[in-house]
Amino acid sequence: MSSESRSKRHGHRDVAKLGIGGPVGSGKTTLVKRLVPELVNEGYEVAVVTNDLLTQEDADEVRDYFDGTLEPGLVKGVETGACPHTGIREDPSMNLHEIDGLVDEYPELDIVLVESGGDNLAATFNPELADYFIYVISVAEGDDIPRKKGPGIVDCDLLVVNKTDLAPHVDADLGAMRDDCERVRDGPTVFTNAREGEGIEEVAEAVEQNLLFV
Repeated sequence: MSSESRSKRHGHRDVAKLGIGGPVGSGKTTLVKRLVPELVNEGYEVAVVTNDLLTQEDADEVRDYFDGTLEPGLVKGVETGACPHTGIREDPSMNLHEIDGLVDEYPELDIVLVESGGDNLAATFNPELADYFIYVISVAEGDDIPRKKGPGIVDCDLLVVNKTDLAPHVDADLGAMRDDCERVRDGPTVFTNAREGEGIEEVAEAVEQNLLFV
């Protein structure tokens, strides 16, 4: 992207926004930790906005993790003060305000990752807040999760089924989960073990092709 086009940026409409949602414990923060370096290594300028109810815990964790990789100011925390889906779906104004501030301070930004606080299978992102929406579920939640067909699973642009390494320990059938994902979704699904980095390259490629290359 040329410096001339970047200089015209003035707010959240001028930067690619990647929404990452999913239930508590599904591995959203770990996915962020793995995905950001992939994007940075490809030459993208990246920022992160995390959502929590009443704390900055996730933002602090991400900021500490990326110490030396991202400037501290490139990680922001939003305290929604209500159900997490409120800040990403019904009223995304707090998140959009943070993104506006990031774009104003860092006009070279290419993409902002917006991580939702943990929520149920009904959580989705407001279209103004996310140009591309990843939903993360965990194998540990049970291999019947895809069959529950919540809006997050069905409507997301990319479904990530994480913690595949735990399948033998929770009697989860990964083959059945793959079949169910294909049956209930029109879009793609990636199976990952984010902690070990397995499948992350495929997620990064999907983000590049569907969000950053368009």
